This record gives sequence, structure tokens and C-alpha cells, in this order.
Amino acid sequence: MKKVYFIRHGESQWNVEDKICGRTDSPLTERGRMQALETGRMLLESGICADAILYSPLSRAKDTALAIAAVTGLPATEEPLLMEQAFGRWEGTSPRNSAAFREAKKGFATNFGDGESMLRLGQRIYNLLDRLAEDDRTYVLVAHNGIARVVKSYFSDMTNEEFADYGVKNCSVTEFVFPERAE
Repeated sequence: MKKVYFIRHGESQWNVEDKICGRTDSPLTERGRMQALETGRMLLESGICADAILYSPLSRAKDTALAIAAVTGLPATEEPLLMEQAFGRWEGTSPRNSAAFREAKKGFATNFGDGESMLRLGQRIYNLLDRLAEDDRTYVLVAHNGIARVVKSYFSDMTNEEFADYGVKNCSVTEFVFPERAE
């Protein structure tokens, strides 16, 4: 059974301030750094077998991934395709879970002003997951909540509302199993 593990970065400053981050590079808080170390220890203790970590180039994900790598000994490589979605005019706004933003996330072809559409984001992440499905290695992906939403949709059907509302907690670990490929 081929798997991939998804970890959202540790708590960032804008998470504390309840702001939409997107590609804005909000750094980890001290709590976020501790979460990353705890997640690394949890991966070791749980016996999760992975070959490598791929991470988003944004500092909150990179710092989380490098802390996990330091604890686990897994090699970690930056993967530009894991960059968070550019939310355009929504970045820096608050609250993150406003009804208006949840509704905007249902507009799959909308670029959020100068941002990136859900369709383009989906293409980018689905291409990455298709590539990983063909790879013999098992990866830990360290990225963002917007990326988590698309990864989840790759592995299971979701309504537009489920997609818009989906999220994972900072430093949570989610296991996804690739479907068996026909020979």
C-alpha cells in the first residue's frame, strides 16, 4: 500500500492573529517551533515509515520540516509545488474562516484578484501527487492548510462546501493511501 503523509506547518504569527496567510511569509511562533519538534518525536515513536520529507519554500513550512528532519533523520527537500495558494486580495485579512472567504473558496476559476485560482492550485498539487504515486518512496509533505484541502480532494470526493470548509490543525499528521494502479 503506497502512502503519503501530510503535515501542516506549526503555528505561525498570522495564525495567532487569525489572518489569511496565503503566500505571505508569516514566521513560526515559539509554540509553532515546539509543535514541529513534538511532531518529529511523534513520527519516530509511531513507527511511521517514510523515506523523505518534501516541504513548501515558505519559512513556516520549511522551518517545520527542518525541525522534523532534525529529529527523525529523514532527508528534507524543498518542493516549490507545495507553495501555499496565493489568495490575492484575501491575504492579511481576518478572520480566516469568515463566511465571505469560505464562499470565495467555492469559486474554483477565480484568481482572488491577483492570486491563484483553485483550478491552477489543483493542477499543481495533482501533478505532484501523480508523480509521487509513481515513485517507490514514501514521502512526508509539509505544507499549508490550502494545500491540505487539495491533497484531501485528490484522495476522496468532496462537495464544494466540504472543500471550502476542510482544514487541518497545525502540525497534525494525516495519512493518505494511493489507490492501487491497474497493471
